[in-house]
Amino acid sequence: MSEATGGHEGDVVTKISPLPVGDTVKRFTDIVAAKGLRLFAVIDQRAEARQVGMDLRDTTLVLFGSPAAGTPVMAAAPLSALDLPLKILVWADGDETKVSYVAPEALAARYRLSFELAGHLAAINPLTDALVAD
Repeated sequence: MSEATGGHEGDVVTKISPLPVGDTVKRFTDIVAAKGLRLFAVIDQRAEARQVGMDLRDTTLVLFGSPAAGTPVMAAAPLSALDLPLKILVWADGDETKVSYVAPEALAARYRLSFELAGHLAAINPLTDALVAD
């Protein structure tokens, strides 16, 4: 799979957004709201770096999910709470905006989730596909 449509680097999926970082984050939070998901946090890591006198490329972490989907996963595998809620990283890489996240298959394998519970994590793929669509 090419990086332009969804590449893997280890257990991380990276997709290219046609929009700048800020617009990509806005588009994603709009998608999350439209799908009835919960937006837990948007962390502007560049702004946090600047507060301590450092510079960082444009980098934003978005935590989101569904308590109805995540709770059964955490009940079955308590340590999965280390990776939940789901998150995406939207970041500038030169002139490109990238969207990266841990592959749901990797999370399912890490916590030995059943097929049914693994499905609770898989929604991140179509959400990010919609995010990066032109």
